[in-house]
Amino acid sequence: MYINFDLFCRAEYLSLFKTRFSFRRWAFVIFFTGLYGLMWFVVAFGWMLDHLLYPSLRRQKVTKPVFIIAPPRSGTTFMQKLMALDEERLVHAKLYQTIFPAVCYQRFFLGVAWLDRHLGKPLTRLMGWVEKKFFSGWDEMHKLRFNQPEEDDGFFVYSFVTEAIYLLFPHVDELWEAGFPDALNPENRRKLMRYYRGCLQRQLFANGPDKTVLSKATQSSGAVDSLLETFPDASFITIIRHPYQSVPSHVSVFYPVWCAHSPDIAKDGPVSKSYARLAVKWYQHLYQFRLKVSPSQYYCVDYRDLVRDPMETMEKLYAHFGWKMSAAFRARLEATVNDQAGFKSKHVYTLEEFGLSKEWISEELGPLLDHYSLGR
Repeated sequence: MYINFDLFCRAEYLSLFKTRFSFRRWAFVIFFTGLYGLMWFVVAFGWMLDHLLYPSLRRQKVTKPVFIIAPPRSGTTFMQKLMALDEERLVHAKLYQTIFPAVCYQRFFLGVAWLDRHLGKPLTRLMGWVEKKFFSGWDEMHKLRFNQPEEDDGFFVYSFVTEAIYLLFPHVDELWEAGFPDALNPENRRKLMRYYRGCLQRQLFANGPDKTVLSKATQSSGAVDSLLETFPDASFITIIRHPYQSVPSHVSVFYPVWCAHSPDIAKDGPVSKSYARLAVKWYQHLYQFRLKVSPSQYYCVDYRDLVRDPMETMEKLYAHFGWKMSAAFRARLEATVNDQAGFKSKHVYTLEEFGLSKEWISEELGPLLDHYSLGR
């Protein structure tokens, strides 16, 4: 297990002692710190048990992983949902597996699920109530369910190198490496990637040792260099959506949480602008990355094409990588695409309400906008 203790201490210090005192924020931070510490040790204990119970885990190979990486609000969740249907080829992470990334815990939960089915599914009904109670408010932005595909950001939470910490510690500039792991020093990058490889090894060992990992992580937009160094045979799928739409939507996901613990954070204030700068840097980083990776390992999906014709988009993607669609996968894909037809998110925000402008985006990302014919 790995934790970037420097980032953790900086985050605590900034929120507790370098920000105007607020009892509410202190309560949030102290509660989080206790829960985080508890969960970190629970998972670390699980990792220790894994080595004792499954010694062959060390030999589990992570071969040609597939990474779906793009700035948030770019259609990565939909892309992951479609690709996760390729059950014969790919293994994806579910939410509960990112919370408990240990083989022993995952096998324990599978045993509990088996018992639950034979008892009439009382736990299934209870978990459904919990999901509806605590997760349904996020459905328009990002649907969360314990047993559905989820991004790998949950793995990174335990390392404290994740943009998720900005929910509670909105000091983006001071904690830059949390959202941009490629900015870490070489030693910490290696430790982070070694830990992440361990997570993927467990994912494969528990759910399909001979399959291929399918990872979706928006925050990895700032970690693509590290991923390529660690997994030189990986395939990278990115999605380009106009930043005029994705950047404000990205900020809007975090803003309600900021208001919960720090109501004094202005919607169009410096915190929103700092977080938007991170999104823009991710765009720039991915744009440069396309020149560092072999074209055979890289594919960029136009968000407009993904929304207009998901089936055709998937066929072109598979053709690019030389993958074949099984009949079963194609049938599941067509059924899901048909069910999704006509869906339109109600989650719409503008740059202006967060103190941002099209002129600023155009100045920062002009070459990218022109390259992908997005328009200014």
